[in-house]
Amino acid sequence: MEYKRLTLLCGHYGSGKTNVAVNMAYDLKKRFDRVTVADLDIVNPYFRTKDSAEDFKAQGIELICSEYAGTNVDIPAMPQQMYSLTDDRSVRGILDIGGDDRGALALGRLAPAVIEENDYEMLLVINCFRPLTPDASSTVEIMREIELAGKIPFTGIVNNSNLGEETTAEDVLNSLGYAREVSEITRLPIKCTAVREEIYNELEGKIPNLFPLKLQGKIK
Repeated sequence: MEYKRLTLLCGHYGSGKTNVAVNMAYDLKKRFDRVTVADLDIVNPYFRTKDSAEDFKAQGIELICSEYAGTNVDIPAMPQQMYSLTDDRSVRGILDIGGDDRGALALGRLAPAVIEENDYEMLLVINCFRPLTPDASSTVEIMREIELAGKIPFTGIVNNSNLGEETTAEDVLNSLGYAREVSEITRLPIKCTAVREEIYNELEGKIPNLFPLKLQGKIK
């Protein structure tokens, strides 16, 4: 996987974007000294990026998220540290954006600086096994809503179609037509297909740009 300085991941709830964000952060850390993960989901503060906080700390990866993450306090506020991602260009950043157009509104505050620097990827994480994105048309409709709210155009697609630990190699292969259709409609390239590491070897060589995932809770 090739990265720009900032990698923004956005997709509907249940797409698996947070798990992709966590894995990309670890992949980035193998190549760069300073890596920061930022969670921009201020609408729903119960995001799971915080679940990896201890692992991030052990690996020297900075985590920026709401101080209310993991609590029962619902206060939609974006931490001031978020602006360090655009102000300090010596850091590589992974941004986990909220799961719908409301969540993407937070991104709009950073959009002017991100676009001005022009060293970013805005990746749409898609999953055909989720009830609200079972086909290309519904997925593209949600994508347009996010794009409008976030004020940054998407630049690529991550096919993360999965059923969690139950995902088989056949499930992933069956999702490729869906991903290609989304790509054709949007004219966006499929940057990678993410698969859990247990089935990576079955799919290696069959799918271009395959990206192995450790499921959260298994990352050490």
